[in-house]
Amino acid sequence: MKLFGRIRNTLSTIYTGTLSRLPFHHPKSSHENTLQRGSYIFPAESERHEATIMGFPSRCSLPPDQYHAVCNELVQLALTIAEFEPVRLYVRPEDIQLAESLVKGIDPSTSGITIISCPINHCWVRDTGPVYVRDTTGAFPNRRFAINFRFNEWGDKKPENDGICWGQQWPLMNDQTLKENTDFARWVIDHDREPVPVQRIDAPIRAEGGGLVTDGEGTLLITESSIVCEARNPGMSKADIEVELKRLLGVDKVIWFPGRRNVDITDVHMDAEARFVRPGVIAYSKPHALAIDLWQELSTEIWDILGRETDAKGRRLQIHTIEEPDPRGLVASDQELAASYVNFYFVNGGLIIPKFGDEERDQKAFEMLQELMPERVVRQVYTSAIPLTGGVLHCVTQQVPIL
Repeated sequence: MKLFGRIRNTLSTIYTGTLSRLPFHHPKSSHENTLQRGSYIFPAESERHEATIMGFPSRCSLPPDQYHAVCNELVQLALTIAEFEPVRLYVRPEDIQLAESLVKGIDPSTSGITIISCPINHCWVRDTGPVYVRDTTGAFPNRRFAINFRFNEWGDKKPENDGICWGQQWPLMNDQTLKENTDFARWVIDHDREPVPVQRIDAPIRAEGGGLVTDGEGTLLITESSIVCEARNPGMSKADIEVELKRLLGVDKVIWFPGRRNVDITDVHMDAEARFVRPGVIAYSKPHALAIDLWQELSTEIWDILGRETDAKGRRLQIHTIEEPDPRGLVASDQELAASYVNFYFVNGGLIIPKFGDEERDQKAFEMLQELMPERVVRQVYTSAIPLTGGVLHCVTQQVPIL
């Protein structure tokens, strides 16, 4: 996710709180140690889901002048997803009335959205939420598992003291709010009881879900900049981190991309750059010609690496290019849009893709993805406020795979 837009140094201040610096210890019981040190696999996102997780943002998480627009777009997205599968919408207790009114205001008859009271702030549940996995050892039949990657604000980043970025006023989060963000994945896991309780796996590495692009058959795409850094994984080498990624996600091959630190708040997540349509087939996001030179450079670098790599099964990667929309007319001159069509979201029997308002490119993206996935119903959801605050559809959703 290109959170808060493609942020440069204006939001790269390092938060110096102690929460993310605490040493990590695995539970001491033998049974718990077996679970914590087990082997798991992150299913392909295109597999069938039990439900979709979404988050209703708190007022301290977004610029005030964007808050209601973002909430409306999130609810519209939730209602679209609910046509395909259940949606679990996590909402702060004080915001439940607003969330309910927005849902009922658009569709009074909907029954596909369950509102869950929860201490939540960010709507970016792809990064803050749990990553559901399956056991690969066969030792725990009919058990559900989810990884807590212990989110820490994308490597301890938060707005600077004045909270101003690109003409927007960003709220400043206090220590309690930051702790709620870190604890969100754990809270969701510990309260997920349907159809059976979930076993929490506390990862010894920090990562965000938007940085993990997998095919479900052993291949992972990831940037070094988003995970090999002291702010996330102090003292750990790239090799150390790769060992844990392979164990936790069922990965045989990691395709690494350099990325760039601080080019945006995520340090370049792959879910806005390249996504698996199916194993061996990738949808690649090409920046518009007006994008800044650094993003053009990054994109070319990603393209070159993908072009010479094979996946875990030895297949050459088929790459399909989708050009990002023309920003002119979509954003003001001092704003930047996180506008990647490949930041789409799989649902049961369908695919939800963004529509930004560039009619020509919106249509081309729709036609290409429908052609690549003729077996799925492709739906477009218009979004403007969400990209202005930094993400697209994949960033605000998290799948709960069927056991």
